[in-house]
Amino acid sequence: MALLEEVFKLSGVPTITFVEPADYDALKVSIRTPGRCCVIEGPSGIGKTSSVIKILQELGIEHKATLLSGRKPDDASLIDALPTMGDIGVVIVDDFHRLPVATKGAIANFMKTLADEEHPNSKLVVIGINKAGDHLVTFGHDIGLRVDVFKMEANPDNKIEELITKGEGALTIRFSDKQNLIDRSIDSFQIAQMLCHAQCIKHKISETVPQEQEITTSVEVIIDDVIQGLRRISREPTVSFARGSKLRREGRAPYLHILRWLAQEPADWSLDLRQVVRIKPEHRGSVGQVVEKGYLAILLKDKRDVLGDFFHFDEDTAVLSVASLCQGSWFQQSRL
Repeated sequence: MALLEEVFKLSGVPTITFVEPADYDALKVSIRTPGRCCVIEGPSGIGKTSSVIKILQELGIEHKATLLSGRKPDDASLIDALPTMGDIGVVIVDDFHRLPVATKGAIANFMKTLADEEHPNSKLVVIGINKAGDHLVTFGHDIGLRVDVFKMEANPDNKIEELITKGEGALTIRFSDKQNLIDRSIDSFQIAQMLCHAQCIKHKISETVPQEQEITTSVEVIIDDVIQGLRRISREPTVSFARGSKLRREGRAPYLHILRWLAQEPADWSLDLRQVVRIKPEHRGSVGQVVEKGYLAILLKDKRDVLGDFFHFDEDTAVLSVASLCQGSWFQQSRL
């Protein structure tokens, strides 16, 4: 018997409904290659960390691996010290995009060294949101030849369907509106988990049932409940970002435009703002100004407590990213 929260997990690494992303085998080969470091990038909820942990388990080395995060202050000193520690074993640095520029540069040089030496006792796996690999290249063009970069930007429909089918089998249920579930998941494993969980709750399914039950509740019935949950989390950051640093109407417009463009880019939930301004020259005087004069960077730093978990802006590349597909789905639904 399986419990609903074990099948369709709202957080943590899935077990019953884990699905291998498209590059899973290539990622496994990279991780087991001595000294060959790798970068995995993509928005939160796409399956990056889950895939790495699953591969470590399959290779039988999960107990030897060290997982560090750029968002944890207690891990900062350890990450800084990695290049000087000798044999480090397998180290996963999650949330790479949150590290200071100097630390990113040191990690990039360390990865080059490990690759050149084919170090048998040291492996570095870097995980970040979109364009993390691009940022590493800014520290040296030759690093691109020394690391493997995996872009997990979207999961195809057949992968989302595989996740849902595994959950159906574990709970002995069948979703009558499965295709709509797939469509509404916006290529995200995390959103698929949330929608399936909500449908089961609506149908009073909390564990494996003895005989197959059909879940006939329409996705449209529960989608508002899921969006409401995201709204409680995301509304304040969305409004705060759209207002910008000033309350004047002309002060809000550039940030509102940027937010709308983000909502219209579901492929990877990131924007190269310099490229956008080249394509949309009519916004050079407004959006271009908040980027080049540093106003956007200042806004995100000043409002870090509100915006830090939702947006990331790389000042060097001028790429603004949504940190989570769930938040991106809320931006789409909010009709900016």
